[in-house]
Amino acid sequence: MSSGAYDSTNIFAKILRGEIPCHRVYEDDDTLAFMDVMPQSPGHLLVIPKEASRNLLDADPAVLSRLMPVVQKLARAAKDAFEADGITVTQFNEAAAGQTVFHLHVHIIPRYEGQAPKPHSGQMEDNEVLAAQAEKIIGELGN
Repeated sequence: MSSGAYDSTNIFAKILRGEIPCHRVYEDDDTLAFMDVMPQSPGHLLVIPKEASRNLLDADPAVLSRLMPVVQKLARAAKDAFEADGITVTQFNEAAAGQTVFHLHVHIIPRYEGQAPKPHSGQMEDNEVLAAQAEKIIGELGN
């Protein structure tokens, strides 16, 4: 089990409620994907379930079964859109493992041979850059 109750004031819950804007890439009845505002590589996006889950440890397996096909679809689209050599897919559970937002989320990070990802430093990317990157991925989803 997780080590705490779900906090509905977390930033991703606020994004889901429309209280905080994001650069949306994909949305269906169960999931939302948007650009990470502190990207480790161009095209870094996040995929979250709409259902309240603190992380993988407390998520309903049915939620996971709907989330992972979307992660796969978006990983393919991001790889193609950014002509990446590979894709890193990461997911953290609890603070000791690096989780900082306690709503289940999966990172999709385009990667390139010989290039280390930037640190998740707290420096926010320019909104216009994120909007353009979101459009590139959305364009790949239409193919």
